[in-house]
Amino acid sequence: MTEPETTAPQIPQPGTTSEDPEIFSAALSRNGRLIGIDAGTKTLGLALSDVSRMIASPLETIQRTKFSKDAQQLLALASTHEVLGFILGLPRNLDGSEGPRAQATRALARNLNKLTPLPILLWDERLTTALAERMLIDADQSRKRRAEVIDKLAATLILQSALDRFGQISR
Repeated sequence: MTEPETTAPQIPQPGTTSEDPEIFSAALSRNGRLIGIDAGTKTLGLALSDVSRMIASPLETIQRTKFSKDAQQLLALASTHEVLGFILGLPRNLDGSEGPRAQATRALARNLNKLTPLPILLWDERLTTALAERMLIDADQSRKRRAEVIDKLAATLILQSALDRFGQISR
């Protein structure tokens, strides 16, 4: 009887998108920052990790206009902060299916892949925005203040959950 072949995780090629955190993590062999993205129809909420990838912090919110301008702003931030990859929230439905927002997010990833060699991890973000809203309400933030920070807080939650998963992988 022959032993089954074991295969090492595939390391994504530059400018690729993965949904597997182990494959994505393998592409990030050295310490460096990641940007988390909560992609809405009107904004891109952004969060930034520390160099050791332990803590996510809100970064900023980009008001969406044209893809080329949005991507230019995102890639400029990635360059400024010496980012090694992106964690892009994938808005699945509660039953795990994907609707128009998930399709738009996948299109965003494909279009970013054409512009940058940085890898992208699509991260299940079900209920992230709802959790961010609940946190802001519990903190007694005004409706206006919630509107100002909800997207980057959601991005922070997306990024932090991915960072926590990476911590489990490296143990």
